[in-house]
Amino acid sequence: MQPRIEFLSQKKLVGHSLSMSLKNNRTFELWSGFMQKKRLVKNMIGTSLYSLQVYPKSKPESVFSPTTEFVKWAAVEVSDFENDDFETMILPAGQYAVFVHKGPPSGFPKTMNAIFKGWLPNSGYELDDRPHFELLGEKYKNNHPDSEEEVWIPIREVKE
Repeated sequence: MQPRIEFLSQKKLVGHSLSMSLKNNRTFELWSGFMQKKRLVKNMIGTSLYSLQVYPKSKPESVFSPTTEFVKWAAVEVSDFENDDFETMILPAGQYAVFVHKGPPSGFPKTMNAIFKGWLPNSGYELDDRPHFELLGEKYKNNHPDSEEEVWIPIREVKE
């Protein structure tokens, strides 16, 4: 599994967020609430959805522990923050490794395992302390076997 390496410019996002863990997964609750109000978003850029995770500062193996709490966002990009009904976030600029996950969400652990146990340790990069996110674009079909989404992992070059 080889990613493309991309520099992402800063983005303004609006949406909803919830604190959760892999064990206490509240993703359905988060996205259900956001999608009911998404039509109220002003100044949206594009049609892609951002499923974003803000992890605590720690080593990768503890970040993905089933009980580690993180903040998950359901969001869209906007040109400005004129959206009273939504939380706001600045997604900082930086370098990302971009992978494609194909298939339903049930296959996501296999994709993440390939990234964090296969690619990352041998890549010359390490995790950077910025949000991780999935970009749900035109090829995203929710639970469909032909669904595709981009997985954006924040990276920086390993300093020797």
